[in-house]
Amino acid sequence: MAHQQYQEALNVLHECMESCNHCFDSCLKEDDVQMMTKCIRLDRECADICGYLEAAITRNSPYVSELASVCAKICDDCAEECAKHDHDHCQECAKACRECAEACRKIS
Repeated sequence: MAHQQYQEALNVLHECMESCNHCFDSCLKEDDVQMMTKCIRLDRECADICGYLEAAITRNSPYVSELASVCAKICDDCAEECAKHDHDHCQECAKACRECAEACRKIS
């Protein structure tokens, strides 16, 4: 299987998707949800592109490189936004996004 060469990236993508989904859900429970709007939106974008890239890799898509480049950009943006918030879930998400962006750049 061609996607086996990407096993580390697949693991990181999945972890990032889970972290973003957790952050998204936790942000919705914050007292000032309005303040978390940008974070929530980027969490959704990031989780979705990570999941899509994970699927693309496993089906040996010819667009893996291009998708990885886009994924790295979205992960960078999500990490930057999450890092602005002191909540543990945001800080954990920022860390996962940074790691994922780095892994994506290696395959883009």
